[in-house]
Amino acid sequence: MNSPEAEKPQALPLCSSDALQERGRAHTFDVLQWREPARAFALRFDGQVVAYLNRCAHVPTEMDWQEGEFLDGDKRYIMCSIHGAVYDPLTGRCVTGMCGRMGLTKIQVEEREGQVYWYPSRDTKPAFDE
Repeated sequence: MNSPEAEKPQALPLCSSDALQERGRAHTFDVLQWREPARAFALRFDGQVVAYLNRCAHVPTEMDWQEGEFLDGDKRYIMCSIHGAVYDPLTGRCVTGMCGRMGLTKIQVEEREGQVYWYPSRDTKPAFDE
């Protein structure tokens, strides 16, 4: 029988804290979502680091305008470059657009000692973990 400690995912290093400027370019990284290759991103918004799967809730396509650019022109929302769906950066919840009640798939992150870490989940694993 596995202990709860054995089931807890291990934090994986993602980037230095300095790499994520307030409302700036996101750090993108590769993951496996349901055992399929996918991209994810982390960004700093209102002092918090958040991370999501790079997949619009409307149609599963990558959302960045250019590599690592997810925020709208006013840097207030995450916006899908393909469909224009708009998401709250802190919650991933859909604000407007064709995403309805759906939101972005959140990835748990933690920032400590000048480093950002992410935590794999049941559905989202490291790309190097097969």
